Amino acid sequence: MCLNDPTPTRRDILKLAALFTAAGAAPLLSALSSRAAAQEPDAPVRIGYLPITDAAPLLVAHHRGLFEEAGVKADAPVMLRSWAQVIEAFLSGQVNVIHLLSPMTIWARYGSQVPAKVVAWNHVDGSGLTVAPDIEDVSQLGGKHVAVPFWYSIHNVVVQRLLREEGLTPVSAGPDTAVADNEVGLVVMPPSDMPPALASGRIAGYIVAEPFNALAEHMNVGRVARFTGDIWKQHACCVVFMHEHDLKERPEWSQKVVDAIVKAQLWTRDHREEAAELLSRAGTHRYTPHEPEVLKQVLAPPASAREGYLSSGAIQHPEWNSQRIDFQPYPFPSYTEELVRQLKNTVVEGNTGFLDTLDPAEVARDLVDDRFVRRSIEAVGGLSAFGFPERFERDEEIEV
Repeated sequence: MCLNDPTPTRRDILKLAALFTAAGAAPLLSALSSRAAAQEPDAPVRIGYLPITDAAPLLVAHHRGLFEEAGVKADAPVMLRSWAQVIEAFLSGQVNVIHLLSPMTIWARYGSQVPAKVVAWNHVDGSGLTVAPDIEDVSQLGGKHVAVPFWYSIHNVVVQRLLREEGLTPVSAGPDTAVADNEVGLVVMPPSDMPPALASGRIAGYIVAEPFNALAEHMNVGRVARFTGDIWKQHACCVVFMHEHDLKERPEWSQKVVDAIVKAQLWTRDHREEAAELLSRAGTHRYTPHEPEVLKQVLAPPASAREGYLSSGAIQHPEWNSQRIDFQPYPFPSYTEELVRQLKNTVVEGNTGFLDTLDPAEVARDLVDDRFVRRSIEAVGGLSAFGFPERFERDEEIEV
């Protein structure tokens, strides 16, 4: 079992909710301002990350010396124990480059006025809905509980869309709270808690980033019912989030940081097995606690695996030719716009009043700063190097 990565608690989840309020963020943002004022122009890249495949480009860039190659110094990445710790370290300025769930950036910037922007996508797809072995169809989740990593996550958005298409009503309900036969109780749970909770029967399924879906398969405690990239084509999951003061005051430094991340994505696409090794517990830096074979199941699955997923129904759109996880850095505005629209119709706990005020097109313009990533993409051969048409726009495809 590969469950020895640090396990956050409900306290972390409550702390995260507190941090993403004006009052909770204020002391940390004050510390950030002080750090920014005293910061040297060549202050190094300080990465904060969770041990999931979403962090791959940041970690590959460090491992391969791509930051130094671009002309910036980089400290060793800091593995953090929860999204609450990631946000706390970022808001206080202890780290200056993070990967963050894309909906969480919306909550941060507009729910608590965090002065930071999305500068690139970190990866596309890379998540799935895993269910207990006896669940043969999503409709069988009625009356049961499914775990999500956080309310503001693409996982929560996608699973609610899927459940509604099956005639089920998603509700917020803990695993010990009974739900009606036409309802599915959604509970926020740390990713590392999900496989054991599934194995013990506390939940009937979970939707989360890799490698926790692959881990359930490896442990024989669950099966992948659907991949999220088979519902929302090539969606972003985690994005690269950076402080606005760095983007404004250190534009050359910021450009070099993004250059390194984009090169890391391109390298990872072409060296999937090697990337799985270096990210694993067997790698030089032990970036994650996961076994190489589990990460290879995500990054470099055998061709036979696809046939199995087609047969089981985990893949229902083979014409999309989606990878289990892929890497493409450009933050398409259409995705951000659609994400805002989807969030307005998604069940989340806490104060959601700010969502009602958001204009999708304005959020796409304000939340994302794509100046740097456009130049980085051009430097490596354009979007075609990542398998995309050479245009910075697209139509979103969501089809259950």
